[in-house]
Amino acid sequence: MDAGVEATVNAGDIARLADVGRAAVSNWRRRYDDFPQPVGGTASSPLFSLPEVEAWLRRNGKSFEVSQGDRVWQRLRASADDLRLGEVIREAGAFLLYVQRDPGGWRRLAKSADLAVRLPRVVAEATGDLFPGDASSVEPGLLRLVAAMAERHGAAATFEFLCERYAEAHSRRLALTRPDVAALMTRLACAEARTVLDPACGMGTLLLGAAEVMTRAADRAADRAADRAADRAADGVRFLGQDANETVAALAALRLLLRGRDARIVPGDALRGDAFPPERPVDAVVCDPPFNERAWGHEDLVGDPRWQHGIPPRGESELAWVQHCLAHVRPGGLVAILMPAAAASRRPGRRIRANLLRAGALRAVFTLAAGGPDLWLLRRPEPGERGPATIVVGDAGDDPESVERCWRAYLAEAEPPRGGRVVRIIDILDDEVDVSPARHLSPRVDTRGFPAARERFREVSAALADGLPDLEVLTGGGAGWDVSWSTVAEMARAGLVVIRHSPLRALPDGDTPDDGEDGVPVLTADDLAAGAAGTTGSAPARRIPPAPGLVAVRPGDVVASAVTARVVTADGAVLGPHLSLFRVDPGKVDPEFLAGFLRYAAGGGRPHPGSGRVEARRARVPQLPLIVQRAYGAAFRRLLALEDGLREVAAVGEALARLGVEGLVGGRLRPRG
Repeated sequence: MDAGVEATVNAGDIARLADVGRAAVSNWRRRYDDFPQPVGGTASSPLFSLPEVEAWLRRNGKSFEVSQGDRVWQRLRASADDLRLGEVIREAGAFLLYVQRDPGGWRRLAKSADLAVRLPRVVAEATGDLFPGDASSVEPGLLRLVAAMAERHGAAATFEFLCERYAEAHSRRLALTRPDVAALMTRLACAEARTVLDPACGMGTLLLGAAEVMTRAADRAADRAADRAADRAADGVRFLGQDANETVAALAALRLLLRGRDARIVPGDALRGDAFPPERPVDAVVCDPPFNERAWGHEDLVGDPRWQHGIPPRGESELAWVQHCLAHVRPGGLVAILMPAAAASRRPGRRIRANLLRAGALRAVFTLAAGGPDLWLLRRPEPGERGPATIVVGDAGDDPESVERCWRAYLAEAEPPRGGRVVRIIDILDDEVDVSPARHLSPRVDTRGFPAARERFREVSAALADGLPDLEVLTGGGAGWDVSWSTVAEMARAGLVVIRHSPLRALPDGDTPDDGEDGVPVLTADDLAAGAAGTTGSAPARRIPPAPGLVAVRPGDVVASAVTARVVTADGAVLGPHLSLFRVDPGKVDPEFLAGFLRYAAGGGRPHPGSGRVEARRARVPQLPLIVQRAYGAAFRRLLALEDGLREVAAVGEALARLGVEGLVGGRLRPRG
């Protein structure tokens, strides 16, 4: 059914439809003159007509699949600009909620001639638990497509698909909690809760995670109850949320309501305009608040009763969110909140951190990733309850599940697993009140690798001396050079050397082609300088789309940049930007011999007057018999290996020193004797 708008797609959409990488789409645009031209978007993110793209894919034998969901999404996106796209998704969600609640009414209404006039009113009447939004502007024909998708996949699944696409399209504008982090937070805080609040709920990721955790807990309780009386555990379960962005708050409400959850989501800034009275506390609070906000209402909220542990400084909005969450949870209830790593140690917040520790409210701080965020677990103390003497800190590293194990061990008063530590509160209450896990944990280093690193250092160090060439010192001021000299350009004219230059000015922008997508390996100046990829037998890591005129490299070729030259040993790569190739006649010129003199001209010689770089064609090479060239070439090769070996020794030595220092500081190594 025609929805009245033509669907458009971007490069990422085309890649998904054709099941290829984004680089393949870029390749198609460059290689095929008949590829559809953009019909909108921007130069960096163009939009293409979906029917034209389908026709082109079909015409060129490219397999593709445009699902029902993709067609609905593309037409929804084409019906409004980016600034209104969220509101369009909200309207589609409200319509789906109406269809779910009154399917018979929709079937009757869909047949009426005045559908466009009647639909906004009936949707508003059926979704009274949503906060009011703008009048519907989505075409009825487009909503029919949405209804058809819901009939096949379900209203909740249909809306979830649209929300996922919306989040992808606006990933830079939306702050979304990582799914694994959201699952961890809700498992820790919500398993025994019946009411959950998220005061900065965004699109409802944490509340949806809490719903799943609470459902699984209720199912387990029902399995244990022979009379199924535990089925009543779902009664009274409620989800509350608030967000300053009205559009995403509406999306969060719809995601919960379409799943049949009892939810109340309110738009507005929770710090400035709290929608839920602390006098009616909830069982658990989960929160991923905005970080580093200075305009959070410091001046207006100086005397707010939520600040039971101290007035948050202007630059510590996160500590305002912590106290807001604590004020809304019942005594004994848990708070799981994400915090920037700096909030654990910044000096302006030390008084509040100290009061949280003294009150027994702050129970755990876990680092989830390098640089943050950290997960803080808090518990509102019961009246008259004696506070704990310790907290647990931990670093999840690459194992987020270790956080839950640390927390469970702490609650059971057991030794936490590796990566966690129980710390006495009295040891933290100093001038800094630093609760950063890194402050209280030994360095995360496996010093068992120290002996192997030491042995490797000895091997590479010894190899340097073994590889030195045996050079004779001549007397008489260079008596060995009683020969004529030629420039590389003269050698080329004599047919001894073929010179080729890379046609590439720069590497192509965009993603590297995936394996099997016609990408060719390209040798770069960095590869050449490091003695890597293509010069040691391995293939370069960078790949580019094939194109006419690229210069292929063969084993035995000398490749030079502005700073060095090497003999290539690998096959199959092409010359990258700012590289030149010198292909010698191996019966007359030794490639290592030529590379040594080119290397000297680039690194040790003087640039030609008026030139900003060494001109390799002007490099001078002595005319020597081939057997003598090979002896010189072997010496040049050994000296180049010495340079490469020195870099490896430096890298291995740095790793060895780091392991030693960290092991000594962390108590995992000690001096012998």
